[in-house]
Amino acid sequence: MSHRWTDLSISVLASVVSVLLSWPFWRDYQFWPESQWAWRIYFALGFVLAVYVFHAFLGSMRELFEHEEG
Repeated sequence: MSHRWTDLSISVLASVVSVLLSWPFWRDYQFWPESQWAWRIYFALGFVLAVYVFHAFLGSMRELFEHEEG
């Protein structure tokens, strides 16, 4: 159970960093669309997808290393 919370915490932290790195502020708002809601939905869905991908990656890496030990 502890590994699951650790993986989830790392996944959320990595996703927050990913969103901050892709925020339009760093690019002088060059890619900011006319619809602010579309942009917010894009970032929200991207964040959820990033958490899922990071979590799946960490879980598969943990399983890979557990099989390597045994």
